[in-house]
Amino acid sequence: MAKDTSGGYKVVSDNRQARYLYEILETYEAGIELVGTEVKSIREGKVNLRDGYGLIRNEEAWLLNVHISPHSMTNQTYNHDPRRNRKLLLHKQEIRKLIGQTEQKGLTLVPLKMYLKEGRVKVLIGLARGKKLHDKRESLKRKQEKREIERALKRS
Repeated sequence: MAKDTSGGYKVVSDNRQARYLYEILETYEAGIELVGTEVKSIREGKVNLRDGYGLIRNEEAWLLNVHISPHSMTNQTYNHDPRRNRKLLLHKQEIRKLIGQTEQKGLTLVPLKMYLKEGRVKVLIGLARGKKLHDKRESLKRKQEKREIERALKRS
């Protein structure tokens, strides 16, 4: 049997659009409360983080609007609701810190990545500030300049 050399870390879903729409200030790794059929779907990679966001309610962190497709091989009566609210598992001091920053500074919690770490499903959530249009243009310009430099270096 082949040995897994990735250290038990497998990215299931990546929210690339979040880094374009938001300026990520801090990231937190959180566990997520799931039901069995959700874990099966996540292992198959049937997750969409694009519209998702985090929310702090009653000193608990929640992940909202993340779509986890129902598992195909499971009976419909045992399947889950694809867009149900899921509880994030964070330490109390992390939640308190997030409460202060989201309420006072007007920041948002955005899911950046969902992955399997040592058999457990984890979500990388980012504390983010929305970018203005000119910021988006500037980051796109920097990205294109970087590509052009890499191409020029490759040719020479």
